[in-house]
Amino acid sequence: MKANIHPDFHQVVFVDSSTGKKFLTGSTRTSDETIEYEGETYPMIRVEITSDSHPFYTGKQKFTTVDGAVDKFNKRYGLK
Repeated sequence: MKANIHPDFHQVVFVDSSTGKKFLTGSTRTSDETIEYEGETYPMIRVEITSDSHPFYTGKQKFTTVDGAVDKFNKRYGLK
């Protein structure tokens, strides 16, 4: 492998903005913010959605379109 072309890989804490859940994992991302996690100080990166808050993983899915296109057409024009 070539020297000095790979980014620095280190431990980072990702924080879910909506639930506050923290995940410690390795990443090449960096941040100016730091957080104390399990007695150590790590860079902190805030994210909007994680497996802790995503509807697919939590089972709290919201369906915005209840009717299909054909049902909407039939409902609008009174066809049965």
